[in-house]
Amino acid sequence: MPVRKRIVLLTVAASTVAILLFVLPLAVVAMRFYTRIEFAELESRAHTVVDRISDTVRDGGVPPPRQLHVGDDDTGAALYGPDSVRLVGDGPPMGEWLVDDTIHSGEVHEGDVDGDLVVAVPIIEDGEAVAVVRAATSSGDAASRIATRWVEMFGLAVVALIATWAFARYQARRLADPVEELARDAERLGDGDFSVEERTVGIPEVDEVRTALNATASRLDALIARERAFSAEASHQLRTPLTGLQLRLEAALRTPGSDHTAAIRASLAEVDRLERTIADLLALARGTRQRGVLDLDALLLEVGQVWGPRLGSQSRTLSFAVEPSIPPTEASTAAIRQVFTVLLSNAVEHGVGGVTVGVRDIGEAVAIDVADEGRVTHGPDLFERREPDSDGHGIGLALARRLVEAESGRLQLTSADPTRLTVFLPIVTPAVDDAAPPAPPPVAEVPDEAPASRP
Repeated sequence: MPVRKRIVLLTVAASTVAILLFVLPLAVVAMRFYTRIEFAELESRAHTVVDRISDTVRDGGVPPPRQLHVGDDDTGAALYGPDSVRLVGDGPPMGEWLVDDTIHSGEVHEGDVDGDLVVAVPIIEDGEAVAVVRAATSSGDAASRIATRWVEMFGLAVVALIATWAFARYQARRLADPVEELARDAERLGDGDFSVEERTVGIPEVDEVRTALNATASRLDALIARERAFSAEASHQLRTPLTGLQLRLEAALRTPGSDHTAAIRASLAEVDRLERTIADLLALARGTRQRGVLDLDALLLEVGQVWGPRLGSQSRTLSFAVEPSIPPTEASTAAIRQVFTVLLSNAVEHGVGGVTVGVRDIGEAVAIDVADEGRVTHGPDLFERREPDSDGHGIGLALARRLVEAESGRLQLTSADPTRLTVFLPIVTPAVDDAAPPAPPPVAEVPDEAPASRP
């Protein structure tokens, strides 16, 4: 059963029970009240007759029938003697138990006799009842009054139930609409729409559910965005080694009959670097990277081995400028390796001239520069993540900045012309004595290409 109908039915049922518990006792009270009024009016008429004929009865006479008339055609009065025999008036020949009780007790008695309301009032002389005036009327008058009041109460009960039904429908709509909206929002969430609607309906429980649903939508939206970003970033990071591997294999195929051992070894080395890149990206995406003292020696040596030949194939140079006694920094090797990959790939694809990798001690941090002889045409949005074009532009630098910030560092464009991107990593107190500064790898000088602008 829908929640709307359930709320309406439960509310109306509860109201019906409450009204019945109130109306039924009230109906009984009303019946007794109006019966009591009828007896009181009947007794008053009987006392009027007693006052009118008492002197005649005490003198031993019998009053004429007209003196027993009470002015109401529905009410009859009769005079009974001490032996309960009717002397005059409208009544049974012999008085019933009410007349007998009144004669013997000298007190007023009333009751319901054969569907009539009867009142017996004594005429007292010297402390004894010498006669009784019996007044009777049909109980239909009392029943008519009682029925009228019952109909009125029933009408009020129906009005109350209608009002309750209308209010229950309003409340059911007020309660069910937000729940139905939550159901639609949950269905939309399942369809992949993670838009969040911040609003309240004034019902704490529903508002709490909406807040939780909105929080879930936000988390799912962020999770899907991270997954999409990781897919794009992973494809961007894997494109360069895959391209290098493809070029080596194509070059080997274009030389038939030659010894392909060197090409195979170079390709295997490229595959090893590709596997390491995949492992690094998965570790970064899952948050399982391990931080420790960064081994800059090994990273710089790797940079020289990987990127030196690539730049040499473009008749460009790769050189190093490393200050002595560089203090240790704590960072994830996988993260900084990917940062180097992004910066060197950016310099190879979009830069011109020689590329210089420098390492400087600037006091509270270690600065790692990657510079070339080109210039940057992008403004402050250089590090903003954009939808990649056909060449994958717009992803790498945003990824690099995010990786550096995750290591408590900063990535900045410190020079636009010529281009220099700098990674700042905080210095940590080394656990062991500083090692000797690394010797820069050898540089093969080759002629530069003509300058070009960076996209």
